[in-house]
Amino acid sequence: MLEFSSTLLYIAFGLYLAATILFAVSITGRKFKNKSGEERNKAGLFGYISAALALIFAISYFITRWLAVGYAPVSNMFEYTTVLGITMSLAFVIIYPIYKNNYLGLFTMPIVMLIIAYASMFPGEAQPLIPALQSNWLFIHVITTAIGQGILAIGFAAGLLYLVRMIDFTKASRKVKSIEFIMFGLLATIAYIFIGIGFGAADYTATFNYVDETGESAEVNYVLPPLVGPNEGELISEQGFDPVLSMPEYIRSDDVNTVLWSIIGGLILYSGMRLGFRKPIGGVLQPIVRKVNPQTVDEISYRAIAIGFPVFTLGGLIFAMIWAQIAWTRFWGWDPKEVWALITFLFYAVYLHLRLSRGWQGEKSAWLCVIGFAIIMFNLIFVNLIIAGLHSYA
Repeated sequence: MLEFSSTLLYIAFGLYLAATILFAVSITGRKFKNKSGEERNKAGLFGYISAALALIFAISYFITRWLAVGYAPVSNMFEYTTVLGITMSLAFVIIYPIYKNNYLGLFTMPIVMLIIAYASMFPGEAQPLIPALQSNWLFIHVITTAIGQGILAIGFAAGLLYLVRMIDFTKASRKVKSIEFIMFGLLATIAYIFIGIGFGAADYTATFNYVDETGESAEVNYVLPPLVGPNEGELISEQGFDPVLSMPEYIRSDDVNTVLWSIIGGLILYSGMRLGFRKPIGGVLQPIVRKVNPQTVDEISYRAIAIGFPVFTLGGLIFAMIWAQIAWTRFWGWDPKEVWALITFLFYAVYLHLRLSRGWQGEKSAWLCVIGFAIIMFNLIFVNLIIAGLHSYA
């Protein structure tokens, strides 16, 4: 059953790729006239159909994996990150018929694929749930949170689309540098995926003995060459080498090592593209989106956040506090994950206040959409992986 669910996810990924290509063709391809003399390009419609079919296969993956493992498959980084990509595609499939904006599809589908591909870098084996997760609140809290974040991710895609359309990339400015930093982040993720696939194909593993935060001896496996090592680490495997630097016991050194490899790979990929195109990456994309209606994508980003914010609040804060009371006998404990969930809530609350009361629309609104999603990804990646806390099992 697990193999079957994985096959369904692979099919969904292929259909998301097909949707990306079809949306690109709908924008850049030739239009044909029908009998009435109207210009038509049905690639966008086929792209949407492909995205909808991908969603069906992705949901089928989720259901079959649930049946196979016996619990809601949202208990670790592979499962949750995959579900985040699926919920983003769900939000897109619902929103697209309202606006029929092919540009949004061109920006959304690659992000969905990138999220799912990134998820595949984490161990996907089914494991028994630890006692803290053996509750119906696992499904209620985490799925609601993922749906909220998936909808908010549409706000990010629309906000990024707006900025690429409107910013002047011919002049050096903070705005251009900020967009390029976002592009670097996306390219670093792509680089990490290919680096991970390469070392995974080579079956690379470096094992260290180290002293954990409790003072006990433990082992950790590196799937990438160790640039940084664990606290008082000692290499005990044939593969690997002595790292340049050792991390304190309260920092997960293998995950820091992964981040460093991502940054290095991203720098190489980004620098190569800048040298090849001889212009900012955003400037390369801008001619493709020159026909985008800024008011439309601004409205899409606002509506996505107006819907996603209460859903995220319900799952990420209210349901989370109820479960925390049941599991740990307190509603709030200032765990790093809880703190960053609160920061996310406050940020989007400020966004809606500025949008509705201060008239922050257009470019200001788009920047806030992008920053908000960056906070979500920081919480998902850095807080989950690097900072030790009650949610470290994720």
